[in-house]
Amino acid sequence: MNAPILQARNISLTNRSSNRSLFGGFVHEALKDISFDLHTGETIGILGRNGGGKSSLLRILAGIVNPSSGEVICPPKTTRALLTLGLGFMPGISGRENAMYSAMLQGMSRKQAKAILNDVDDFAELGEFFDQPIDTYSAGMRARLGFATALYTRVDILFIDETLSVGDVHFKKKAETAMQQKLRDTQTCVFVSHSSDQINKICDRAIWIEDGCIKEQGKTQTVAHHYNLSMLAPKPDTPAQSAPLEAI
Repeated sequence: MNAPILQARNISLTNRSSNRSLFGGFVHEALKDISFDLHTGETIGILGRNGGGKSSLLRILAGIVNPSSGEVICPPKTTRALLTLGLGFMPGISGRENAMYSAMLQGMSRKQAKAILNDVDDFAELGEFFDQPIDTYSAGMRARLGFATALYTRVDILFIDETLSVGDVHFKKKAETAMQQKLRDTQTCVFVSHSSDQINKICDRAIWIEDGCIKEQGKTQTVAHHYNLSMLAPKPDTPAQSAPLEAI
């Protein structure tokens, strides 16, 4: 196998509250010693409960947030893009302008960025809102624009954060079909979701993150199955139900 296009080495992230009180500051270990490799053309799915550290990891891998310790290693000039709800959008300008600037930030020339705008417009299905300021958009409309822009922007590694979970049934199906096609065209991708169904459809292998740690990684179906079983099991700290008074 070729050398990895991305290596995560012992990634940890500790969040500390800036507030000081008699009881001390708040410290939260969002990620603890995360390591894995990503190869060109591969799609890795990251599964986990809400608040488990998935999105924090994606931002570190995309180079937006620095880890507290560890490192992300990529070959020189590797381009990376994070697709999430409205990340990096400028609220005072239109969807069209945001799409163009986003494409240029990923390495496209102004001419190349302009050339994809009609495709972005058609896919996002925003109608007249494509030329309206982003701050008039709903969360779903931002997701449509972000997804469509990332779909037509060429980057080496695409990071996707739950985007396929947003929107109506029509757009979910359309986005999923488009993403599957893009991945068949050798797009390298890390896809975060709490939906094992999406991970099974899209990903070559999976990583399950629980409480900031890698619980399991390997074959997609195996990891997703174990994750589903854990979601069905009662949490250890769930109190037992009291016996009815008639039984006492």
